[in-house]
Amino acid sequence: MGDMTNSAVDFYPKNQRGESNHAGEFGCSLDELRSLMELRGAEGVQKMQDTYGDVNGFCRRLKTSPTEGLAGNPADLENRKQIFGRNFIPPKKPKTFLQLVWEALQDVTLIILELAAIISLGLSFYQPPGERSEMCGSAAGGVEGEGEAEAGWIEGAAILLSVFCVVFVTAFNDWSKEKQFRGLQSRIEQEQKFSVVRGGQVIQIPVSEIVTGDIAQIKYGDLLPADGVLIQGNDLKIDESSLTGESDHVRKSADKDPMLLSGKMQDGNMENSQNKAKKQDGAAAMEMQPLKSAEGGDGDDKEKKKAGSSKKEKSVLQGKLTKLAVQIGKAGLVMSAITVIILVLYFAIDTFVIQKLQWLPECTPVYIQFFVKFFIIGVTVLVVAVPEGLPLAVTISLAYSVKKMMKDNNLVRHLDACETMGNATAICSDKTGTLTTNRMTVVQAYVGEVHHKEVPDPDAIPSKTLDMLVNAISLNSAYTSKILPPEKDIGLPRQVGNKTECGLLGLVLDLKRDYQTVRDQTPEEKLYKVYTFNSERKSMSTVIKMQDGSFRMYSKGASEIVLKKCSNILNTAGEPRGFRPRDRDEMVKKVIEPMACNGLRTICIAFRDFPGSPEPDWDNENIILIDLTCIAVVGIEDPVRPEVPDAIKKCQQAGITVRMVTGDNINTARAIAIKCGIISPGEDFICLEGKDFNRRIRNEKGEIEQERIDKIWPKLRVLARSSPTDKHTLVKGIIDSLHGERRQVVAVTGDGTNDGPALKKADVGFAMGIAGTDVAKEASDIILTDDNFSSIVKAVMWGRNVYDSISKFLQFQLTVNIVAVIVAFTGACITQDSPLKAVQMLWVNLIMDTFASLALATEPPTESLLMRKPYGRNKPLISRTMMKNILGHGIYQLTVIFTLLFAGETIFNIDSGRNAPLHAPPSEHYTIIFNTFVLMQLFNEINARKIHGEKNVFDGIFRNPIFCSIVFGTFAIQIISSIPTNRLKFLKEAGHGTQKDDIPEEELNEDAEEIDHAERELRRGQILWFRGLNRIQTQIRVVKAFRSSLYEGLEKPESKSSIHNFMTHPEFRIDDSQPHIPLIDDTDIEEDAALKQNSSPPSSPNKNNNAIDSGINLTTDTSKSATSSSPGSPLHSLETSL
Repeated sequence: MGDMTNSAVDFYPKNQRGESNHAGEFGCSLDELRSLMELRGAEGVQKMQDTYGDVNGFCRRLKTSPTEGLAGNPADLENRKQIFGRNFIPPKKPKTFLQLVWEALQDVTLIILELAAIISLGLSFYQPPGERSEMCGSAAGGVEGEGEAEAGWIEGAAILLSVFCVVFVTAFNDWSKEKQFRGLQSRIEQEQKFSVVRGGQVIQIPVSEIVTGDIAQIKYGDLLPADGVLIQGNDLKIDESSLTGESDHVRKSADKDPMLLSGKMQDGNMENSQNKAKKQDGAAAMEMQPLKSAEGGDGDDKEKKKAGSSKKEKSVLQGKLTKLAVQIGKAGLVMSAITVIILVLYFAIDTFVIQKLQWLPECTPVYIQFFVKFFIIGVTVLVVAVPEGLPLAVTISLAYSVKKMMKDNNLVRHLDACETMGNATAICSDKTGTLTTNRMTVVQAYVGEVHHKEVPDPDAIPSKTLDMLVNAISLNSAYTSKILPPEKDIGLPRQVGNKTECGLLGLVLDLKRDYQTVRDQTPEEKLYKVYTFNSERKSMSTVIKMQDGSFRMYSKGASEIVLKKCSNILNTAGEPRGFRPRDRDEMVKKVIEPMACNGLRTICIAFRDFPGSPEPDWDNENIILIDLTCIAVVGIEDPVRPEVPDAIKKCQQAGITVRMVTGDNINTARAIAIKCGIISPGEDFICLEGKDFNRRIRNEKGEIEQERIDKIWPKLRVLARSSPTDKHTLVKGIIDSLHGERRQVVAVTGDGTNDGPALKKADVGFAMGIAGTDVAKEASDIILTDDNFSSIVKAVMWGRNVYDSISKFLQFQLTVNIVAVIVAFTGACITQDSPLKAVQMLWVNLIMDTFASLALATEPPTESLLMRKPYGRNKPLISRTMMKNILGHGIYQLTVIFTLLFAGETIFNIDSGRNAPLHAPPSEHYTIIFNTFVLMQLFNEINARKIHGEKNVFDGIFRNPIFCSIVFGTFAIQIISSIPTNRLKFLKEAGHGTQKDDIPEEELNEDAEEIDHAERELRRGQILWFRGLNRIQTQIRVVKAFRSSLYEGLEKPESKSSIHNFMTHPEFRIDDSQPHIPLIDDTDIEEDAALKQNSSPPSSPNKNNNAIDSGINLTTDTSKSATSSSPGSPLHSLETSL
């Protein structure tokens, strides 16, 4: 809302600067208009008279005509927009993608991961100084293998990568949700149009185009698009409930209360939300002051909200996960500290006690190097302990759910709301529109002396009566009330205008008749006299002139009033018969009271014929509105949505209490609550009206007391005639209550502007997508796009599913972590060498965790989720059953791994991989351990699908194709990754050098050390020279092949084994005779190597690679090579490394 206040600020200077200018241009400034609109009733009239004389004077000041409107020339309109502002609320600036990224980074778990990763990365680049001397002793177990040292950075980088993934996915989710929400808003806003008078013509323009000084025409049922002053009107009433919460309509008239306020200028196409004009006609000078008045407070409000929004408590799951992450972090720290201490003690005792060596000054760097190595091992243990997959699992799970919830008509605006909903213990719901359809419908009728409990068949009614009934309803109703076809194919027909009249028109359609043809025969101007409905009459009557010159009056109204005026009733044959007071009492008892007990509103429809001459005195109502003939009595209700009772039953089974909070009267509310199943007979509950509720919860001073609320809310089921503040008080009371063993998690539904505070206060606020105002939507967490209560039940299901998915993933992840930490810990302490290498741990940690989080987070929800009580805020994330599963599986896995580690060589009759010398090739022994470990994790992934102790873990596994494909995919990759390369002969053709088994074994052994050295040097230096890892692999293979064929002729290779070393040799120059040595070439080298390896040397296709063409023919011809460069020369070494 920042923009809004800015815009307002922009206007002030203009006003002050140009006060005289305004006076010259318009006779009033923005501030004057603003203060005028803050007045009500008599004060407003007084101020008008004092300042402007009257409405016409006011119009003159605004340079507009009350009859012709504005001239409508573009320059004038633009000028008005400049001076008075535009008629729209600037939308809140959406957060930028970077802001969302920064917010996502604030997570505690991610911070722990980042620290671990940075330490791990920093240490992996630490290279110890100095050479070891014999005097300093050799520590047991030696330093890690060179390959390990090279791969040390992978672990840290991988964690950073996983953090990056999480942050990016989270930010992207938030961003796309925001975009969806904006799309929804703008779609709604573009649909709003309004009628204004410009240049004497009535035209329809978009609401945002209305300017100060426009004359607008209001008809019945319109929403006021802006604040204004009434110029003339006829019996105009306005529903200001979204501003004041007062449900009664406020009467407006030019002489008593001409101030019309827009519904805070919110969603215009919502019929029931803003100020509705309630009568036939009215015109108003809409003077805009779009950025203040009602909004002035709004700007500050929004600022307050901004400050307050950060205070909204963390979601249940977030709180628990943060706690868990910290606990795991602490446990990991303790384990790594113990590891370091044990290693240091082991080293110290071994070196200084057993070998009895002295600590010599020249040995200090060497010892420090050992200690740093121990520290690195400690950090490795810590890194293995931290569950880097966890934030990703949470994010994936929420993102997946949010996407799916969109299909279930829940537009989730705040990710965590989705999961909080799974813990909801109470729902406070509106009645109208959420539990009911918000469409008045005739459900019972008493016609022709028969009480029909359902809408009767047209054949069941005498035809005379039927015609009379259809005419009475069609003509004796505002012609603005209509039933239009539905907007979507599947929707219900739209009701426009007065809801009660629409219900009656619906009855005409149900009786297979068309009200429009009746109206076309008697257009509105031919109606002879209309007595409009008002609170004194409690009825509406319309007089029409018949063809023979006589008159007929149709009347309808509240049944108890109209029946008192009836002296006849149409019988089964459609003929009038006498209707005495005794008959009337019987009818009240047998028909009207049973209808009222069912929460129906009863309406009586009657008629009376008058002779054409002498014409009656129409103004004397007392003689006109008597002696009527009753046609029918109908019962109208706002029916409960068909799916609601079932949804509420599910909520109650799931341990969620549903409370109805409505502005309707208590009898209707109670009747609807019984129909919905919110209250059932024989239960101990209370239904209160807002007044009683307030009386009971406040002390003598009128302050609200929490303990008084605590006495009421546990049994309260219906709060009727409630104001928005009552709703907020109730929600706040339930949330703050300490009654019961757990704090309540409350969800609230709301649609009006006035529901904003309650929606903000609730743990989860649901706004109505169709009937809701912008303020309600901004305050909400989830928008119900179909306004339907049963969508809330879906949200509960998804919320619980998210919680369960996270638990499943935790069960899986913690098993992996416990086993990995213990294996790394014992390995480091007993064999000084971890059985699982960093790169293997990376595969398990990153790949399997990421995929497992995907697999377990996308489990679809089932109905069984609704059969248990909510978890509550204080229940630990890891339940006893889960703990049992984790420990049980952990012990099983450790037993298997340790058995294989210490007895594997005897079981499988292979060489032991333990205590292998440095730089030994990977052993079968450790490969078996790695494979076993991975496959155990894979099968544990299937176990992790159930966390409530179910026996069948395969139940519903094929409903989740993602899960199946991930398990099979991981399995396949694992098989491929552990096949020794030399078994895969077919890969040779792909341009690899000579394979190991092509080289005689003794040479291999001699070479091992040098190659390792060369490899190390190459890795460091040639990053500058060659691109990509492929290059390095190929070079190494070429080197090996070259060495094996030329080994005899070489001098000791250490001195010149890498490009680095030539650079330090002064004699290194590239002779001009060889000008074309490409130091970096993308493909040729590899192609050539492949070609020459696999065929007799062809004529070279490559003319500029002279160095190679001059004769490194890899496997066959050494003489040429010698001719091109003598073996000791630097050029030869360069070729070697190439």
